[in-house]
Amino acid sequence: MAIIKLALKSLYNRRATALLTVFAIAVSVSLLLGVERVRTQAKESFANTISGTDLIIGARTGPVQLLLYSVFRIGNATNNISWQSYEDITKQKSVKWSVPLSLGDSHRGYRVLGTNNDYFKYYQFGQSQPLQFHQGQPFNSLFETVIGAEVAQKLNYTIGDKIIIAHGAGSTSFTKHDQMPFTITGILAPTSTPVDKTVHVSLSAIEAIHLGWNNGAPPVTGSVNVSTIDINTLKPQVITAALVGMTSKIRVFQLQRMVNQYKQEPLQAIIPGVALYELWSMMGIAEQALVVISGFVVASGLLGMLTMILASLNERRREMAILRAVGARPLQIFMLMISEAGILALAGALLGIATLFSMLAIAQPILQEQFGILITISLLTVYEWQLLGLVLISGLTIGVVPSIRAYRMSLADGMTIRV
Repeated sequence: MAIIKLALKSLYNRRATALLTVFAIAVSVSLLLGVERVRTQAKESFANTISGTDLIIGARTGPVQLLLYSVFRIGNATNNISWQSYEDITKQKSVKWSVPLSLGDSHRGYRVLGTNNDYFKYYQFGQSQPLQFHQGQPFNSLFETVIGAEVAQKLNYTIGDKIIIAHGAGSTSFTKHDQMPFTITGILAPTSTPVDKTVHVSLSAIEAIHLGWNNGAPPVTGSVNVSTIDINTLKPQVITAALVGMTSKIRVFQLQRMVNQYKQEPLQAIIPGVALYELWSMMGIAEQALVVISGFVVASGLLGMLTMILASLNERRREMAILRAVGARPLQIFMLMISEAGILALAGALLGIATLFSMLAIAQPILQEQFGILITISLLTVYEWQLLGLVLISGLTIGVVPSIRAYRMSLADGMTIRV
C-alpha cells in the first residue's frame, strides 16, 4: 500500500505528462470497446429485424440482395414475382401463412410498402415480438395507410393526416400520386427496425395509384378519376417478394427446393438466418480489420506510456538514489515502477470506459436514425471485461521494462554528478 501511495505522489509530480499518457490510453480503450460494441450490437440489430419467418421468396438473385431489399429496404429488386406464381406457391399444404410485399414507391425519403393486413398479424422482430400499434388501427379501405414510428416522429404526423406517395424510391421525386392522397389510420410502436421507417399501404392501393401507367411511365391521357375505381378489379399483377411461415420446420427445405426449381419463372427462396450468416461472412474481413486497427491504437497508447516512463528515468536517477539511500530495496524500486505503469493503465481504462459511454449517449440516436442500428447503453459484457483485463495486463507487462532498468540503478550511479 505504501508503494501505491508513493507511486501516486510520484505521478502527481509529473502530472502533465501523466495526464497526457492517461488520455492516450483512454482514447485507445474507448476505441477498442466502441468498435467491439458497435460490431456485436450491429449484428444483433440486424438479426432482430425479422423473426419467425421461415422463407423469403423473391426473383432469382443473390441471397443477401434479396434479404436486403425485402427486409432492410436497402437496394432494389432485380425483378418481380407474378401474382399467379405467388398464389401457386402459397397454396402448398406446408405453407401456414404468407405475406406479400410490394416495393417501389416512397414518401419524403421513406419507403412505401404494399402489403395486406396479414403483415401486422404475422410479421415478428426481435425475440418473436409481434408488431404493436401505438395509435390507430390497420388500413381497411383503399386509400388508408399505417406508418412507422420514425415516420410519424420525424414528419410530425398524427392519425387523420393525409400524405402523398411519390413514384420511385429516392428521397426526391418529380412524379407524385397527388391525385390520390392517403389518410393515416395507424401508427406502429417503435421496433428499432426498418419497419419504423416504412409507410404501409394495401396492395390494392399500389395498383390504384398506378392505373394507366405503362412500363413505369405515368398515363399520357391525364390522371385517373378516383371515383371510377372499382376496388374489386385491383388485383395485383406482380409483387416484389413474400414472407412465408411453414406448418413444420422440417418442410422448409422441401418448399425452398420447390421454389428454386419453379419452372414458370426464375424464383428463389432463402432462409433469413442463413442469408444473415452469409452477410456477416462477407463483412468478416472488415470486422477483423477494425479490431486489428483498434488493437494497434491500444498498443500505441501503451507504448506512449512506456516512452514517458523511460524518458523520465534519467531525470529521476537522483530520486532512485535517495530512495535506495533511505533503505529502499531494489525490489521495492521495481514494484514502484510497476505500480506507476499499472496506475496509468488503470486510470486510462477507467477514463476510456467513461468516454465510451459518453460517446454512445451522443451517437445512439444518430445511429438509430441514420442506419437503424440500436446500440444499447448497458454494462460491459464478459468479453469487454476480458479486453480491459488484457489492456491492464499489457500495461503491467510494458511497465516491466523501465522497472528492470530502475532496479539495476546503483546507489553510486545515482549519486554521481554527470558533467
